[in-house]
Amino acid sequence: MAKPRVSAGGGLAALVYAFRMGRQAGGLLRLYRRMRSRNTCKTCALGMGGQRGGMVNEAGHFPEVCKKSLQAQAADMSGSISEPLLRDYPIARLRTSTPAQLERLGRITFPMVVEENDTHLRRISWEEALNRTARAFQYAGPVETFFYASGRASNEAAFLMQVVARAFGTQNINNCSFYCHSASGVALSRVYGSGTASVTLDDLDKTDLVVIAGANPASNHPRLITQLVRLRRRGGRVIVINPLRELGLVRFRVPSDWRSFIFGSNISDLYLQPHIGGDVALFKAMLKGVLEAGGVTSEYIDNYTDGWEQVKNDVSAASWDDLVAASGVSRAAITQAVDMLLTAKRGIFCWAMGLTHHVNGVDNVLSLSNLALARGWLGSPGCGLLPIRGHSNVQGIGSMGMTPSLKKAFAERMQAVYGIPPPGKPGMDTYRSMQAAADGRVRAAFFLGGNLFASNPDRKWASEALRNIRTTVYVSTKLNEGHIHGRGKTSLILPALARDEELQTTTQESMFNFVRLSDGGLPSVEGEMRSEVDIIASLAERILPRDRFDWSAMRSHRQLREAMARVVPGYEAIGEMDRTQEEFQIDGRTFHEPQFATPSGKAQFHVTPLPAFAQELSPHGPGAGGDEPAFRLMTVRSEGQFNTVVYEEADIYRGNRRRDVVMMAREDAERLGLAEGDRVTVSNDTGRLEVSVAIVDIRPGNLAMYYPEANELVPRRLDEASGTPAFKSVVVRVQPPAR
Repeated sequence: MAKPRVSAGGGLAALVYAFRMGRQAGGLLRLYRRMRSRNTCKTCALGMGGQRGGMVNEAGHFPEVCKKSLQAQAADMSGSISEPLLRDYPIARLRTSTPAQLERLGRITFPMVVEENDTHLRRISWEEALNRTARAFQYAGPVETFFYASGRASNEAAFLMQVVARAFGTQNINNCSFYCHSASGVALSRVYGSGTASVTLDDLDKTDLVVIAGANPASNHPRLITQLVRLRRRGGRVIVINPLRELGLVRFRVPSDWRSFIFGSNISDLYLQPHIGGDVALFKAMLKGVLEAGGVTSEYIDNYTDGWEQVKNDVSAASWDDLVAASGVSRAAITQAVDMLLTAKRGIFCWAMGLTHHVNGVDNVLSLSNLALARGWLGSPGCGLLPIRGHSNVQGIGSMGMTPSLKKAFAERMQAVYGIPPPGKPGMDTYRSMQAAADGRVRAAFFLGGNLFASNPDRKWASEALRNIRTTVYVSTKLNEGHIHGRGKTSLILPALARDEELQTTTQESMFNFVRLSDGGLPSVEGEMRSEVDIIASLAERILPRDRFDWSAMRSHRQLREAMARVVPGYEAIGEMDRTQEEFQIDGRTFHEPQFATPSGKAQFHVTPLPAFAQELSPHGPGAGGDEPAFRLMTVRSEGQFNTVVYEEADIYRGNRRRDVVMMAREDAERLGLAEGDRVTVSNDTGRLEVSVAIVDIRPGNLAMYYPEANELVPRRLDEASGTPAFKSVVVRVQPPAR
């Protein structure tokens, strides 16, 4: 088995890493000053920084910092791409570069263009870049365009971009959340009428039990581990549900907590390892156990919920044998989990893409929500539902209207403020935009940050779809695979300032519905980078009638925030933010009383059937297009990456020194006659990859491979209710290359 290079997450290795990032950023003091500036963290949506100072959360706790924060900050402070470097890196060389190699090339500091037959990226002026962008959109027209934003962008830039896009006449407006937590938003809207977390950060200090399902916060949201350590220290308990046993979810050394740093902290009281795709079966089994033990909170259900009888009948009719077999978790382990649910007075359920990246992602979240409702754990302090969101402002991008449809109140206010009538029908979401590109129905696309190419299933198809677009325009800070494999026939790359380099203040929204204010600052590298808002406004001036808007006002972040206060539901407080400097909790989203934003005012239970994926695939049976044994594969991120950005090839927590590996159980490897390091081919009808075997502690019959490289194997199957691709519902076969 691959041996992790550390015995616990965090610890001394994290401190050593901080010093290394300091050297990369031009000195530890320089990096520290940047981290302490009054700007929101650039990485996960757990949120820190802002007006209380860098490395401070909304509770005022300092220091709040993790490897992800340091990685992103040091990367922005690294060197820049020069014209001589572009000459040394032809497109052919860039095409064979890994994500980590592209990241290490440095900051983009001047506009670039590459056309269909060009051999190199080349520098152009801002005037030419903006004029070419404008001509492309004018030629394409509103029907054959789409606009896309990542969670890296500010609220101000996202709000302005959706105004410009709708004024241009298109509803093809979408964002990166459609490929991550869209299933969560759809499910939670059905449960309590809001698509975001029902809890605040304070609730984690009041709960008795946290369930972490389908997430690995030790690698992807490390500061959440601090909350879990505190919870267990005061007598609370943690259940982890993950097919792969993750080192950091077993034991962690929190560097900012001296006791944890010296002695280490156990993170999970119970670690359940279901089959990939076995989540509904497991949650129904846990609910069945609660029901049979008399642990259902009947008074709460009768007064504050609808739909319980149907769910109760469905769960009661389910066979224990079927649920145990489909989940892959033993009856004894399920009983342990049920006992912990029954002895806790308050509980919070957390999840990430391990639940949403399935063909039944919405049902996965609904099934988990049923468990919370049955215990009465929604609508009171220390209780609720918490989707663990990725990028720092991914939730804010959606709040700003970067969506193909608008809620009624938002649309009506857009008409009142900007004269833009409510859309007649929704535009294309992210996947439908990709389909349209593949079909030749997109002539121009504008990308505000992100890497849409690497965020898609089926890498070959994704590349072909994006390469089919006449003009792609990327607003970016670094080169990524999308600029190379996802470039249009003409592709423009426009350099943007990072959040802490903005000349005006910006705002961001955390996964706890908390809005922070970032001061900005001076650029960390020299160049021609521009504010995201200025880039969007400069394009708008060229494609919209000049008398339509006051463009000097649209470039003012303060005036944009005043417009947000009039347009965005729940954001009324942002209009006073420049005067008060007060960060705020968004109204109407979190619930500490059992009154919900549904038509009835009650929370809703939902019946969730077992997915065909869990019922039809035997972990050791034939399938995946051949006679070799079929496996269930999920894509995962490493400890050395953030979303599609790969900072390091090694993954010290899993003991992998390279990314071209397939992680499998020892039992499966022995059954196939394989050993650690053996080369194998992993394949299905979508693609094939030659990789090395890595032996890990994963539920037998299941595999894990690194995202985004393993997207080569991910078919274009969606959760139809949310449009989320099934990156963790992949059937593959494994065989030695020579066989």
